[in-house]
Amino acid sequence: MIDVPPGYPRAWEADVVLSDGSVAHVRPIVPEDAEAIHYFHSQQSQESIYLRFFAPIRRLSDRDVHRFTHVDYDRRVALVMIIADEIAGIGRYDRLEETDWGAAEVAFNVADKHQGMGIGSVLLEHLAAIGREAGVKLFTADVLPQNRKMINVFQDAGFEVEHEFDDGVIAVSFEIEPTDKSRAVELSREHRAESRSMRRVLHPSSVVVVGASRREGSVGGALVRHMREGGFTGQLYVVNRAAEEVAGLPAYASVSGIGEEIDLGVIAVPAPEVPGVVRECAFAGVRAVVVVSSGFAEAGDEGAALQRELLETARVHGMRVLGPNSFGLINTSAGFSLNASLSPRMPTMGSLGLFAQSGALAIAVLASAERRGLGLSTFASAGNRVDISGNDLMQYWIDDEATAAVGLYLESMGNPRKFTRISRQLSAVKPVIVVKSGTGHHAVPGHTVRATRERPEAFAEMLRQSGVIRVENTHQLFDVAQLVVHQPLPVGRSVAIVTNSDALGTLAANAALEWGLTVGHGPIALPTTATIPEFTAALETAVADPGVDSLVACFIPPIVTPDTDVVASVEEVVADSDKPCVATFLGMRGVAPGGSLPTYPLPEDAVRALAAATDYAAWRNRDRGERVRPGRINRRRAHDVIESVLAGAPDGRELTDDEVAELLAAYGIPVWQSHAADTAQEAARIATEVGLPAVVKATDPGLRHAPGMHWIRTGLQTADAVVAAFEELRVALRDRGVESIAVEAMAPTGVVVEITSAEDPLFGPVVGFGVAGVPSDLLGDVTHRFPPLTDTDVADMVSGVRAAPLLAGYRGTDPVDQVVLHDLVARVSVLADDLPEVQRLRLNPVVAHASGVAVLGAVATVVPDRGRADVGRRALTR
Repeated sequence: MIDVPPGYPRAWEADVVLSDGSVAHVRPIVPEDAEAIHYFHSQQSQESIYLRFFAPIRRLSDRDVHRFTHVDYDRRVALVMIIADEIAGIGRYDRLEETDWGAAEVAFNVADKHQGMGIGSVLLEHLAAIGREAGVKLFTADVLPQNRKMINVFQDAGFEVEHEFDDGVIAVSFEIEPTDKSRAVELSREHRAESRSMRRVLHPSSVVVVGASRREGSVGGALVRHMREGGFTGQLYVVNRAAEEVAGLPAYASVSGIGEEIDLGVIAVPAPEVPGVVRECAFAGVRAVVVVSSGFAEAGDEGAALQRELLETARVHGMRVLGPNSFGLINTSAGFSLNASLSPRMPTMGSLGLFAQSGALAIAVLASAERRGLGLSTFASAGNRVDISGNDLMQYWIDDEATAAVGLYLESMGNPRKFTRISRQLSAVKPVIVVKSGTGHHAVPGHTVRATRERPEAFAEMLRQSGVIRVENTHQLFDVAQLVVHQPLPVGRSVAIVTNSDALGTLAANAALEWGLTVGHGPIALPTTATIPEFTAALETAVADPGVDSLVACFIPPIVTPDTDVVASVEEVVADSDKPCVATFLGMRGVAPGGSLPTYPLPEDAVRALAAATDYAAWRNRDRGERVRPGRINRRRAHDVIESVLAGAPDGRELTDDEVAELLAAYGIPVWQSHAADTAQEAARIATEVGLPAVVKATDPGLRHAPGMHWIRTGLQTADAVVAAFEELRVALRDRGVESIAVEAMAPTGVVVEITSAEDPLFGPVVGFGVAGVPSDLLGDVTHRFPPLTDTDVADMVSGVRAAPLLAGYRGTDPVDQVVLHDLVARVSVLADDLPEVQRLRLNPVVAHASGVAVLGAVATVVPDRGRADVGRRALTR
């Protein structure tokens, strides 16, 4: 551990995957780095030194190193990239005083031996993110013309770079506010790096099993046997300190004793020995390890400490870890044929990628795939998921040509924001089928997961936003998988139903309607005495119908025709069709799993799978929109409000009305002010004195609205109701000699809605929308989305509530201004995404009307930033 000075921003620390797939650590510089800086500089070439300092400085002075390593993490910021306990790169910025903090000069220095690994790009991403949070708007740099690598770092980042040549130096400047291009570049780099990292794990040319044993029933012995019987094409080594050979292979006393380059280590030793074995693998040059050993965090505090030590050891040496408590990994491709798992059977080669977490789930999904005759491309079990997770596998599967569809069985999710980002990208090109057990409210043994405050439905909403196919169990997972792997996706919701049983036809038709499909052809029920030509003709007619998008074929054993002929007839008719077909052959012989025609035991199973594929195809084919980027946003102004509040209340507090208004104004959200404030307050006082039940009942002291409107609460659901209550008050007070009560300053008539945001420990920012009152409070009619949002997400959010017809002009009322309403939701989403300190924000009442929106009330609470799992810059989750 390093000694850190006061104010050290630990939140800036991150483990990152570099472009070659290795892992490095980024952290703020500290005074303790002085000697490491001297060593770093001494290893640089004369050319690198000249390009960085514009002079041949062979040795840095102690004064310079002191200045480099002593920063305030505000005006002067510096990061170091650590690989194997050595500094591999340095990035820094210094704010320029004369620009009123808006600009900062940035500089980088990357070790010669680590050039070409994307270190400069990572440091720039992190410095830009830190600068944006601190109010820096512009980066500048002076670069020598021959320093093309540094110029390319700036240009390739996707920012709008300006150049100016003066006195032999190129002055570079660019705004660091993210653009669509810079975001795309950053995500593409993250994807390529993490995909390459997983390819190194899944495609080893050499493997060592540490803990290989000749003892019957041993885990290490089983791993060796499974790899040999699976036909692993690479070089296999075994380590056993007490034997000369294992399973016919020479045994080595240590990994380092092998003396050859090794890509993957599979570790099966007692848990206390694992960190030492990982360290030995690192020194021997092993790039990644699979830890099947148990006894870690799932076993208690002592195991949790071992698990932390395991991760730290691997990260220091740039290694990836699958596990611990992993079932292993499998790659069925002929080029590797790797079964580095506890499964005794090598799965059939196919195009389904599978991921599971625990060993028990791994056994279940592998057995289900085998029963269905579904071939796999790759499989991995993360176990306690200390490092490699489903997110990493998805990055790999995006590019993997051998994988056509993906199935994930998730017990927990450590980084939902990153999952959403990656799964959207993967779902855009390949179906992703997810079984998610649990709710996120209860910890899974061995898994490091933040508890969520959101209701259980939040996971389902997040998955829908991500475009994945959510199913309830492994049975349904493979129901959908065998369809999307073997059949084309539907282009619409119309199905044809062909059967030889009225009962089956009715079951299929009812199921189709229940799952949101339409029956555009049939049900056609042939007699049980039908011949093959009659079956074929009916099927061909259904497939040829231009109003049909997919086919459901349901048959019972015919009387005069062999079962196998019926099956063959269906397969032949749909073989060359671009319309998918699902089939049920109830009680018929000759139906073998694993063919190109997906078959199901009951029509309901077939139709449910077809409906899931249809919904996915509709999501994939629709415009997913562009990321919302509202104008008139002043993040510095918002940060000033938050910093001022937290300076006086370090644990956080609810904001005052003026503070809420100031915070929202920074994001272009005005809070409506009443011109009759004094009158309204006086009316509320008098109403209380005279005991008006209707008005007092409508008062909720727990909620605060705009100044002067404290007596008008959300118990009154529309502006009309507010006016009516005010008029009732006017009449009652007139009877008591009070004549002047103003109602002219009331907000416009419209639909009262509520917009919320919450910072969840697991999900990060969550934005909610609903029509206020009974629909949201009593019926739970609220939609949620997880920023960052696209304009399509916002539109879906508003239209997704069941009360949405009220916004569209229900029963002759004026429709609200959807453009302005969407803009307000978008601004709340950006605020929530930018400001993790805003624990809760509630805009209510918000009156949406034909000419715009009026925010009548707002409540917000801020707390210190607890740190998100996904920090908005490239980083692995710890």
